Amino acid sequence: MIDIGDRIKRQRQKLGLTQEELAARTELSKGFISQLERNLTSPSIATLMDILEALGMDISDFFAKNGDEKVVFTPDDMFVKDDDEVGSSICWLVPNAQKNELEPIMVTIKAGGSTSPDDPHEGEEFGYVLSGSVTLVLGLHRFKLHKGSSFCFKPTEVHYLVNNAQREARVIWVATPPSF
Repeated sequence: MIDIGDRIKRQRQKLGLTQEELAARTELSKGFISQLERNLTSPSIATLMDILEALGMDISDFFAKNGDEKVVFTPDDMFVKDDDEVGSSICWLVPNAQKNELEPIMVTIKAGGSTSPDDPHEGEEFGYVLSGSVTLVLGLHRFKLHKGSSFCFKPTEVHYLVNNAQREARVIWVATPPSF
């Protein structure tokens, strides 16, 4: 079965669009786009066609079967979203990871930057510092991590990473269930 909401969300994110921007391009509400991406509602054919047009897709590509499940991913499969507001970027290492039970990303945080705060949610999170150093903020607690350090926690509080160092940091971060 095709996960329409996930496919729309992934294409929107790949293009760097917010839900508000997609809603504006399709003359729909942000709330409808949000519900659609979470599979809480279904679009009419006409609405789906409008959304696909705004996302630069045609209906045959959208519904194309992927065949066998892909196991190995190359940089061509990955996509990056820069967040200049907080000074970081996210690289989704596995496309369509939202359909999986875990979602691995690589976060690059500029000197003085951070990731966007993530609200509490179900599941677990794991990270490994590939380079640089970061501070994990978990509610009122702060944990300093250096290259080669890892973290693992249940996300019961607001959480994010901060890079107070003078050079860029890279972290592999895995969430289950997917939340990025």
